[in-house]
Amino acid sequence: MTEDSDKPPRKIIHVDMDAFFASVEQRDNPALRGLPVAVGGSAQRGVVAAASYEARLFGVRSAMPSVTAARRCPSLIFVAPRFDVYQAVSRQIREIFIRYTDLLEPLSLDEAYLDVTHDKPRVGSAIRIAELIRSAIFDETGLTASAGVSYNKFLAKIASDQNKPNGIFVVRPHEGANFVASLPVRRFYGVGPKTAERMSRLGIHEGADLCDKDMGFMMHHFGKSAAYLYDAARGVDQRLVRSD
Repeated sequence: MTEDSDKPPRKIIHVDMDAFFASVEQRDNPALRGLPVAVGGSAQRGVVAAASYEARLFGVRSAMPSVTAARRCPSLIFVAPRFDVYQAVSRQIREIFIRYTDLLEPLSLDEAYLDVTHDKPRVGSAIRIAELIRSAIFDETGLTASAGVSYNKFLAKIASDQNKPNGIFVVRPHEGANFVASLPVRRFYGVGPKTAERMSRLGIHEGADLCDKDMGFMMHHFGKSAAYLYDAARGVDQRLVRSD
């Protein structure tokens, strides 16, 4: 099932930088490369803003109390954030994006949706555009990015996380429903820990479980999120990429 059987599918890319803040610090300070790095906080206080992949192997995550992070990884190196640098790099990356489309929706400094259904240079292939963007980011910033390519925002965002770091994943229109069916509901965009816990109590663990529920059930249990979740469980997402 796709968005609208009467229309050709859209071509959506979600680009997500890999451990962005920490990767910038490792790029700019070679002594940090290959080591567990946390941006923000200290061993005694504060909160981790970002963690390198080396730190993530120890269970260190963003938004984690620094004391907990230091306990999990005694060799963790804390680095003060440099938001002016991250913003400058983010602007570089967005300049790369707009070479291909003006339909660009940034979600934060390190991720964005791109609608390349009608791309500027007329490449025609969203997969090829994603590859070109990732190559340009690496060549011009020295950083890696992962990308998800699909026919809607919901699937593109999930896909960008499939082959991290420095990977690409594609969900084609005929694959969407089956891909979602086996997906843990906790990976649905917009499903936080509390909603995932509520779903678990209702016997909903994967997309297929959610797809089995009718709209009445969804409205009763999930209110204003019901329509979005009902569609998402079927691989459908009508939201547009909004450049404003």
